Amino acid sequence: MRIVAYLYQDPLLEAVADPVNWPVEVAQVYQDLAMAASPTSARRKSAQQAAAMEKRSPEKRPLEKRPQWQQLLQDCDAVAPDFVLVRQLEDLGYSVQEVSDRLRELELRGIPLMTLEELERSGFDPSALVTEDSRAEMLQRLQEMQQNQRSRRIRQGHARNRVKALPPPGKAPYGYRRSKTGYVVDRTTAPVVKDFFEQFLLYGSIRGAVRYMAKRYNKKVSASTGLRWLTNPVYRGDLEYQDGKIIRDTHPAIISRDEAAQVDRLLKRNRRIAPRAASAPRSLAGLVVCGECQSSMTVTRVTTHNRQQEYLYLRPRNCARQPKCSAIPYDEVLQATIERICEDLPRAVSGVELPDMTQIKQSTVGAIATKQAALDQLPDLVASEVLDQDTADLRAYKLRTEMAELEDKLAQLPPVDLKATAQTVSIPQFWFDLSESERRFYFREFIRQIQLVRHEQAWELKLLFFFSP
Repeated sequence: MRIVAYLYQDPLLEAVADPVNWPVEVAQVYQDLAMAASPTSARRKSAQQAAAMEKRSPEKRPLEKRPQWQQLLQDCDAVAPDFVLVRQLEDLGYSVQEVSDRLRELELRGIPLMTLEELERSGFDPSALVTEDSRAEMLQRLQEMQQNQRSRRIRQGHARNRVKALPPPGKAPYGYRRSKTGYVVDRTTAPVVKDFFEQFLLYGSIRGAVRYMAKRYNKKVSASTGLRWLTNPVYRGDLEYQDGKIIRDTHPAIISRDEAAQVDRLLKRNRRIAPRAASAPRSLAGLVVCGECQSSMTVTRVTTHNRQQEYLYLRPRNCARQPKCSAIPYDEVLQATIERICEDLPRAVSGVELPDMTQIKQSTVGAIATKQAALDQLPDLVASEVLDQDTADLRAYKLRTEMAELEDKLAQLPPVDLKATAQTVSIPQFWFDLSESERRFYFREFIRQIQLVRHEQAWELKLLFFFSP
């Protein structure tokens, strides 16, 4: 049995380079691309003509020229296949009329058509298809297809906006407003967002930044909304679309690239500990683990009867031992932690083989420069008619998304020399001059866990650093 396949793809909606895995053996595949990305479409019609064509209803548009479909018909006149296979009926045209016309062309030649869905129902046996039943079912599906065309045209419109780096549909994020060319900064709300980011960068706490914003600006949002703000590329001057691709520098940014890289690093660090511990007011919260019962230790506050004096303790959260492991004064553990980090951190850093950050950065910067050079050549290729404007826009979109991925990789590299930083923070007075929030920030930069090892009459601490094995 000889089967030929017809494939119609829109580069705006799918990757044309990806091969299609047909479930049966096909003798030949005929492939047409959407007219919007054809090499000569931009030179045939002006922008005004293309816009007027787009506003027409599918029934009133001229039949799209498909050279490979015409080639398929010519080959069928020479050697008729047993079946023509398509992914879906929509691949034959943008309207019911177009699909019906192309079905009629096959009918005149006595060649049945089947879709992948019909092939699957037949158990991948084309000979098991009943053409009479398929024809009635196909007519019903034509009516359903007419209803789906509106959704497809909307997605195509969104895809064209994506290629042109225009904002996606929907309300502009808080801090921005829409204009004809894209997002512009809203001067009344952008300072609130800017202050929110600065609070998070200062203390590394989402809940703390949210509480600060509610207290100062009376802007009440949840912690999950605050997290979405921190990870939203819009505030960095970028646009993210439904396919997950990011295009950089499409509108004015509220935070700088350095601040964005710091935000990503803090969020990655906070994911290693419990959410509430990341924003707890005490610097040791979520870090200390009892070496006896292996339970995490929580900070407990005890006050006197008249509440004039306060005592802090670290006690196991879920101790299964009998009797339970005793609580330890918080200040004593904090003092011991500072002594241990000043003694252990330089020694731990000196024994770690760190990757060559200079070479990694140079390699990434070189890859970005190569893609930027290719991007700069596109206007000349359009002017010399090697590429049409639609194809150039699509290529520019792909290059810019690839550059965005490389620049994100570059921004996430460590910004400072770890060994030099370890020498600076190994001075006890450095830690004592910090507030609890500031100590919490720096503890989480280096310490993964603090193990409290108990002895009969005393206890000691063991620090586990992020970069230690």
